[in-house]
Amino acid sequence: MASSSSSSEDNNNNDDESKKKTTTTTTSSSSKSMKTGLGWMEWLRGWFYLAYEMLFQRIMASHLQNPMPLPPLNDFTCIITGSTSGIGRETARQLAESGAHVVMAVRNTKAAHSLIQKWQEEWSGRGLPLNIEVMELDLLSLASVVRFSEAWNARSGPLHALINNAGIFSIGEPQKFSKDGYEEHMQVNHLAPALLSVLLLPSLIRGSPSRIVNVNSIMHQVGFVDTEDMNVTSGKRKFTSLVGYSGSKLAQVMFSSVLHKKLPAEAGISVVCVSPGIVQTNVARDLPKIVQAAYRLIPYFIFSAEEGKPSAAVQLLDLQVTISSTTTGSRSSLFAATDPQVPEYCEMLKADEWPVSAFISQDCRPTNPSEESHNLETSYRVWEKTLQMVGLPSDAVERLIEGEDIDCKYGAHNDEN
Repeated sequence: MASSSSSSEDNNNNDDESKKKTTTTTTSSSSKSMKTGLGWMEWLRGWFYLAYEMLFQRIMASHLQNPMPLPPLNDFTCIITGSTSGIGRETARQLAESGAHVVMAVRNTKAAHSLIQKWQEEWSGRGLPLNIEVMELDLLSLASVVRFSEAWNARSGPLHALINNAGIFSIGEPQKFSKDGYEEHMQVNHLAPALLSVLLLPSLIRGSPSRIVNVNSIMHQVGFVDTEDMNVTSGKRKFTSLVGYSGSKLAQVMFSSVLHKKLPAEAGISVVCVSPGIVQTNVARDLPKIVQAAYRLIPYFIFSAEEGKPSAAVQLLDLQVTISSTTTGSRSSLFAATDPQVPEYCEMLKADEWPVSAFISQDCRPTNPSEESHNLETSYRVWEKTLQMVGLPSDAVERLIEGEDIDCKYGAHNDEN
């Protein structure tokens, strides 16, 4: 009996050691499997897609009318961020001319009011006055996002489309941080729009069927997100504006994919990311002068900022080319916000348990976002980290859908405490 007992203890000890080794091996392999960046094949593939879009976007979108014809939108209310310039400006103007109630959510309210006055004068005699208003929103301040959302939700009216259009790409600039402590590309391009989307869910539910349209970029194809280093300050990766911009755009796709999954069908809210193509917009306003000059030397391939006006480079080369514009670049946003088949497509993706949300390319056709965006494990980590960074509880979406109130740490009542 004694020898039997001793043998049994030895077996138990061997089992324990075996389990420890297995656990250690699993932990080790798990840590090894944590990506620290894109693989070289993914990186090359991303740049291939970028070059392909720049060279062939005009051909791919040649079947589309410019400007895009829209249906009557008399009972349609939409909020558009960054709508005083570029794609956002054209999106706002075209929606307003189709009868929509447009809310220009902008930092520079004076510029927005000047635009409205100009549009009203140009529209005079063609129909009823345009239904446009201005509300202040500074995406570099999460407190401003909360104030805006509270002010809009307090109206208890419907919201049919939220178009998160505003974005920055400060090429060649040193790393900058918002007053909230976050890298500026990450905050403006991802964190602030994510917070806005979640906080406006009550109004979007009232406007059901409604849509959240995130103006993304082909640049997400070369992006990577490290959820333990969202600010890119750990030293594991060297910060460049490209790293900041592409990472923020990938984070937006990943967050959108999880939001798409968490919204039940009965909420009636579709989540869509769109690529406007490669467009000459005011996103280049922060570039060094020499880079801005180079940026305008490829006018045939990229969409220009002014409708029907050949750029100086084209005139210099005497090319008989009419440059497309932000009118062209706004087509995918307008399509995603108004086309009746978009909600059906989003529900089909959800029913098929597709890992990513709908993504519409610049030719207004569904396309597949980057391989990295299909990484569900990372997408859920991005979701959790984003909610933490913007000061929302982890169950914020579920509670808002149930009609409950939630607190954001950037809200005024929390500032007072």
